[in-house]
Amino acid sequence: MKIVVFTLGCKVNQYESESIMLALQKQGYEVFSHLVPADCYIINTCAVTNEAEKKSRQTVAKCRALNPNCKIYICGCASEKNAKQFSDLQNVVYVGGTENKLNIAYNLDASGVNVEKQSTEYDDTYLAVPTKTRAYVKIQDGCNNFCSYCIIPYLRGRSRSRNIVSILNEIDGLSKQVKEIVITGIDVSDYRIDDQKALDVLLEKLEPYDNIRFRLSSLEQGIVDDKMIDACKKINMCPHFHLSLQSGSDSVLKRMNRKYKTQDYLQTVKKLRKSFDNPNISTDIIVGFPEESEKEFKETYNFAKKVGFANIHIFPYSLRSGTVAERFKQVDGIVKRKRIKKLEKLNKKLNKNYIKHSKKQILTVLVEENEDGYYIGHSENYIKCYIPEHCELNTFVKVKIKKQYNDGAIANKV
Repeated sequence: MKIVVFTLGCKVNQYESESIMLALQKQGYEVFSHLVPADCYIINTCAVTNEAEKKSRQTVAKCRALNPNCKIYICGCASEKNAKQFSDLQNVVYVGGTENKLNIAYNLDASGVNVEKQSTEYDDTYLAVPTKTRAYVKIQDGCNNFCSYCIIPYLRGRSRSRNIVSILNEIDGLSKQVKEIVITGIDVSDYRIDDQKALDVLLEKLEPYDNIRFRLSSLEQGIVDDKMIDACKKINMCPHFHLSLQSGSDSVLKRMNRKYKTQDYLQTVKKLRKSFDNPNISTDIIVGFPEESEKEFKETYNFAKKVGFANIHIFPYSLRSGTVAERFKQVDGIVKRKRIKKLEKLNKKLNKNYIKHSKKQILTVLVEENEDGYYIGHSENYIKCYIPEHCELNTFVKVKIKKQYNDGAIANKV
């Protein structure tokens, strides 16, 4: 029997989907991660925006078009938020939520709706599934921040951390298979041991794995202190830090219930730049947050320019029912689009500047694929490098950047 496990949304969803795939493969099923004709489809949904939720529903129709007689199983944030939007759809036989997704792999006879109560304990049944080059390791789930625009704490539940022994056991096994490991979670910055923040403690434990380079997924600026930076320096940590900003206006940050000011954020960036050579500082910015004035948008634009991000992930504000921001006055869609275009133009300029500045360095690229005459991979500072010379896949190669190209840069071996 052919089964597709299709994933929408974040790296945590990807990690959990890969565990479902592994469980199915161990039972002898033929499993795919992309949409192909199959007997069963397991759709791991996303609800971070209205668009993500819409795509989750549309995926059901795409599966049905590939096989009108298929069985479809739903799990994830969109079904946790509203199970009925899936349970009423043709061919959908089972709808779960964010809890116990892995159970679907062992119970393909399941039917109906079973959105379970969110656990207060970390679910340690998932396992990382490495590609030829990298693997994701999930250390934490849930979120306690309750930003006024975000539905995720209501769908994923409260923050809960994975036992450090379990994490290290998984990393130990992966270290014999991959060259790069990405530390991920819903709120990695809130990783705790005995209810005390302990991301630095975890990172220090990774020192023996000198054959692996590590990356961190999205961070809150407040976690970046001297202890964390020292821990990063003791291991092979990539100088790529995705610091969630959301707005460069203090008044907007306050309405968002973000617990810092732009000056705090700027000091964190300066600390990272002082501690690492040309680190890649990337971020997320929400454009058109409710009541965002032209003055507030200009503050965000100017702050992004001042920080000099390597890359900005730009999102139009998406109203999520059940959040505090739902009650605020919404920004006109045309105004949002104009602001997005302006910020996108700045982002292209900033990205070009960062790549230009990186020409001074000798970078280490993990070669991942060979396509259209180039060997392609990412440098430690997360520049996608296109190498014209022959390289062995799944190896580290020293390069220097020649020029900007496509979504990265052409680089030559040194």
